[in-house]
Amino acid sequence: MSEQSTDLRETVRQRYAAAAVKVTEGGTACCGPQPVEVDENFGSTLYAADERDTLPAEAVAASLGCGNPTAVAELREGERVLDLGSGGGIDVLLSARRVGPTGKAYGLDMTEEMLALALANAEKAGATNVEFLKGAIEAVPLPANTIDVVISNCVINLSTDKPAVFAETFRVLKPGGRMGVSDVVADDALTSGQRAERGDYVGCIAGALSFAEYRTGLEAAGFTNIEITPTHPVADGMHSAIVRATKPLATETQTEVTQSADACCGVNSCCTSVETAADPALTVTEAKAASGCGCQD
Repeated sequence: MSEQSTDLRETVRQRYAAAAVKVTEGGTACCGPQPVEVDENFGSTLYAADERDTLPAEAVAASLGCGNPTAVAELREGERVLDLGSGGGIDVLLSARRVGPTGKAYGLDMTEEMLALALANAEKAGATNVEFLKGAIEAVPLPANTIDVVISNCVINLSTDKPAVFAETFRVLKPGGRMGVSDVVADDALTSGQRAERGDYVGCIAGALSFAEYRTGLEAAGFTNIEITPTHPVADGMHSAIVRATKPLATETQTEVTQSADACCGVNSCCTSVETAADPALTVTEAKAASGCGCQD
């Protein structure tokens, strides 16, 4: 990681650590914690009132996102969900309720202060099907092919290595798994310098991708069924957007493996009752012998 990237990550960490401390200290006051101020395009007001009312006040106050990913991820009973950059835990707690006791919601965050706040909020909410992990979204500390849904709320745009985030998201998802995130996306016409200027205005947006760049990045990681839908502007030429994508089933890979196995012995339908030589001039035995394949029966 370059020195500039390291500095930028530290700036992000400090900002979110300060937000967590503000909420924690506010929770000890007589009137409870006050929401961390951003503007009308970010924060807890993007959640329905009935959702906010069911959660600890500290989880709601610490919300710094640009959307509500749990409302678009179509979570189902029994699913395993991962929230990238889980902050105070609002999306993890909402996800845990949607997947029920047979499911599980993971939260991943790099900030000690936010993790401590999230754990306290989970205890207050009585959530038993949640787990918070310390780590970076560019290196998720979970095994491959174990997660049904990945969500995130205005965090991927903060990463200095978005290809790594997309690759890690793809890795941990099960075949057929999906991502449903809220993020900040820039118009394709904006240069990186223009985005940086608007990022300072919005508040700590470290290089949001354009619509085309976002799509290209997801495709390069292997995702299909990509949809990027803007929901509301957050600055001139920059939007909060819902991003959906799917990790394809392994059918194509399985077909390729089967075809390779068929051809390896110089026969079709190798080692079955209907096998035939790929070369009509040879018998099955001759074809297998000529190929050098170990399947000689």
